[in-house]
Amino acid sequence: MDLNAPLLLYCERIGPGLWAEPLNVVSNAGYFWFAWKLGAEGAAAAPGLAGRMRLLALLIALVGTASVAFHCVATRWANILDVAAIGLFNLVYLVFFLRVIAGWPRRAAVAAAAGFLLCDRAAAALLPAGLLNGSAFYVPTLVALAVLTAHALRVAPVAGRMMRAAALVFVLALAARTADLGLCAAWPWGTHFVWHLLTAWVLYRLASALRFGVAGTPAVRSA
Repeated sequence: MDLNAPLLLYCERIGPGLWAEPLNVVSNAGYFWFAWKLGAEGAAAAPGLAGRMRLLALLIALVGTASVAFHCVATRWANILDVAAIGLFNLVYLVFFLRVIAGWPRRAAVAAAAGFLLCDRAAAALLPAGLLNGSAFYVPTLVALAVLTAHALRVAPVAGRMMRAAALVFVLALAARTADLGLCAAWPWGTHFVWHLLTAWVLYRLASALRFGVAGTPAVRSA
């Protein structure tokens, strides 16, 4: 595998160059803005939750950094970094949700995250690479988010409503990501930048929902 092989995955890039995808690069500012906002909220959170929120804020910033790298150089290694950053946020968030809102023991939460990773990797291997412009890769994430949201609506309604809004926006983000290549002829800028803006808010909203976990659950325990 040539890690430096170029990848032309989105409408906006039609050739080489660090500034060949200006909208796809600049739109990553949303990740940094919401990372800062989440970090500020975390500073006022309960002691056991503050550290979790700061870590999630750092991971959102990492997602933005990896995405900037990919949309600047558009190589295979940058794409791997981009996907890994999103995957890391997903796994850490899943553990924190299961600890804070579902009240699971640490080992069970980590085991569940490992199980999700295996299912996610299996789905990525089985689904055609170009299906839905690569957005099929996120179907396991959407399914997991739906399950977590349904549980939160039962045990922590405020958090559940926040997650439900995030899930609906995530569907819109997936639609924007999927539509990108199909709109090249009519709109050469593409719609991938919309994916960045919407998912930045989604990650922030999901992390912020942890503040409204069930009172007396692991929200006040140490990480």
